Amino acid sequence: MSAEANAPSASDYIVHHLTHWQNKPQTEIVDFTVFNIDSLFFSILTGVLGCFFLWKAARGATAGVPGRFQAAVEILMGMVDGQAKAIVHNATSRKLVAPLALTVFVWIFLLNAMDLLPVDLLPMIWTAIYGAAGHDPSHAYLRVVPTADLSVTMGLSVSVLFICLFYNIRIKGIGGWAHELVSAPFGTSKNPVFAVILAVVNMAEQLISFVAKTVSHGMRLFGNMYAGELVFMLIALLGGAWAFSFEPSGLMLLLLHVVAGWAWAVFHILIITLQAFVFMMLTLVYIGQAHDAH
Repeated sequence: MSAEANAPSASDYIVHHLTHWQNKPQTEIVDFTVFNIDSLFFSILTGVLGCFFLWKAARGATAGVPGRFQAAVEILMGMVDGQAKAIVHNATSRKLVAPLALTVFVWIFLLNAMDLLPVDLLPMIWTAIYGAAGHDPSHAYLRVVPTADLSVTMGLSVSVLFICLFYNIRIKGIGGWAHELVSAPFGTSKNPVFAVILAVVNMAEQLISFVAKTVSHGMRLFGNMYAGELVFMLIALLGGAWAFSFEPSGLMLLLLHVVAGWAWAVFHILIITLQAFVFMMLTLVYIGQAHDAH
């Protein structure tokens, strides 16, 4: 039997790589008892690594001439602190918001950077471990980019929503925020009938605004990283097509695989950084809006 006959189809390859390692089979479209173990594992791992790097920079900080690592962290902290001061004008709030923004940027950058690993590297290692444990290797599913998982990005955006609600109540008080919900952005009226109508319209607009900002916040990050992951898979298929054909005429596929992979990886460094920055900036903007009175 030829190697080409044993080769998986392109659709099989992509479907396998887009399937999560889960705690149990998912039987419903929305099932809150199913967890994507791979997304949780790599999210926690990169979070721990991010905390370690920041802790190491803080512990090794000196008052003299800083090293490259310390200088890079100081530049990053200065950038985040400057953005926080420009958007959140409450100095007390910035004591929490600025470190939060720094954590968001570093964590999401590391989550996104998982996409720069070779597409088949960690899945192949996991397949070998899974098979050695006596399981069917074809069921060794593993996705290594947590931000290409909608549940992760929406979880992050919902967390930002809760923080915004917290600051709405803390800054304006429960009564002040409740009044804002029914009076902004269209105001109120002295006429009782119009006052009720405006209150309903204002409340609907506020709820729609909260939902729209939260959904777009998570979907933007997910969409960009999911698309990047797919592009890397398609590039990997170019090399796979040559590897399973073993035809000298297919060397062009190998060359295209190498060139396209290198070019997309270099471009993707900008994407993963930009997406982390955008998510951080939107977090600051939404928290800043929670401080503003209408």
